[in-house]
Parts: sequence; structure tokens; C-alpha cells
Amino acid sequence: MTVKHYTLSEGWLAPVHRLPSPNCDRRPTDTIIDLLVVHSISLPPGQFGGAWIDELFCNRLDVGAHPDFQDLAGCTVSAHLLIDRTGAVTQYVPFHLRAWHAGESCFRRRTRCNDFSIGIELEGCDDVPYEPVQYQRLAAVIQLLQAHYPALQRDHIVGHSDIAPQRKTDPGKAFDWAHLYTLLAENNAPG
Repeated sequence: MTVKHYTLSEGWLAPVHRLPSPNCDRRPTDTIIDLLVVHSISLPPGQFGGAWIDELFCNRLDVGAHPDFQDLAGCTVSAHLLIDRTGAVTQYVPFHLRAWHAGESCFRRRTRCNDFSIGIELEGCDDVPYEPVQYQRLAAVIQLLQAHYPALQRDHIVGHSDIAPQRKTDPGKAFDWAHLYTLLAENNAPG
């Protein structure tokens, strides 16, 4: 496997596409980032490609463009990153800021997960297998983030469904957690 190497400066990854979202704010003072939430998204649902996700995260989505977009009217959401089906990475929010990805959520009795988490979206849906390159990019990003945020350990990498089980199912049954953990172990192996 070819590992993609990223750098991190002032909360931004490189080399990735940067598309700043207005849907973010400061984290509470003295917050330790110790949670990574894996999400899935497709717009329209079950369809891949196009600029709809970018448009949603930047508050430019034309809700009249597709019937499934009607429920998104007035929605102000974001994530730190999106990894699309080709492995391309787009960053919307620098990691030191709070992205609006988790909604009402709880991790180990701590609510308001946006305060202390990083949200990474994978272009996909619950029941469609993710692309190998998406796992490779996700593992490379996680490895870099763990170097910068030491509290971000393996047992603090969860799905959206883990922190909001009554509302969310993503990244879904098609997401292969064992494969991600194997890639993380390979990336961290000496040599």
C-alpha cells in the first residue's frame, strides 16, 4: 500500500483541497481534542460525485435542485474533512476549531461531542462498501492527527452512530472497522 503523507500547519492539512466553511466556531477554552468521529454522506442520498457536499458545508446548497434536498433548507453543518470516493480530501474547518458535525451526541457520558472531536466524512452510505483508497487516506490522516493530538487514541475513534445511536446509523454496516485498524497498525509499524 502506498501511504499518502500529509503535513499539518495551523490546523490545516496539506496537500489537500481547502474550502473554508462558515459553519464552525471556537472550541471551549482548554478543550483537549480526544475524539474522532467517522461519518458518511452522499448527496443526493446514495449518489456519489458532484459538488453537492461542498455546497452543503458552505451554505450554498440549492435545496430546489433535488427533491431530497428539501429537508436541508436552513441546515448549517460542516465537518473538518471529506474523503471522496476517489480518495480526494477536502478540508472545510481547521482542526483547532469546532466543526458542526456531531449534533446532539454523547461519548462516555460527555455530551456536545463537537466541542472535543474531529469529524471526518467519507463519501458513501451505510450499505455500500467504501473504496480502498478512502480507508488508506483515512488511516494516513488519523496517524497524523494522533501525532498532533496524543489523546486521540484508537478507542476514541468512533462512528457517528456510536455517539448518536437514536439519530444516526453512519458510517454504517458497510464500513470495515477491522480494515481501518489494520491499516493504522501497518502505518505505525517500525521500518
